[in-house]
Amino acid sequence: MEEKSEYSGIGRGALYIRGGELLHKEYEEIEEYIAEMKEAVSADRYRIERNKKRQANSDLYREYVIDEAKSKDILMNLTVHDFCETVRNEHLGYEHELLYVFGKDVRLLQRFGAEEEVVSLYIKCNKLENRFVIIISFHRQAYPLTYAFKP
Repeated sequence: MEEKSEYSGIGRGALYIRGGELLHKEYEEIEEYIAEMKEAVSADRYRIERNKKRQANSDLYREYVIDEAKSKDILMNLTVHDFCETVRNEHLGYEHELLYVFGKDVRLLQRFGAEEEVVSLYIKCNKLENRFVIIISFHRQAYPLTYAFKP
């Protein structure tokens, strides 16, 4: 196999090299992950982090008219084509966890304006072994994402 740089797709799989670590996910693996995540979200076994370490998440709710129902709807509409990459959890003691990154374009109404606009979201998820999902990041993208399976 030829050496790949930062990101590249291979057939129905996606190959990532991050810091010398090979992270490869097949299309079907991402489908399964999303199905399990949606099952948890549908059953309200999830939370979107909105603490002081996650200011960008709180900013989204402050800048746009978005509530928990709309957030849940966005999560329930994620598809394999929204998948970008997996990354290791960098928090001490949790390095074994893989976090899944998605991007999603959604229409949101500005809170302090009269216009609706398309907002590109950055969504990072952690599906725990007990089938509870933590949405670590749920905010406007800070940079353009590379999608693993976009047609």
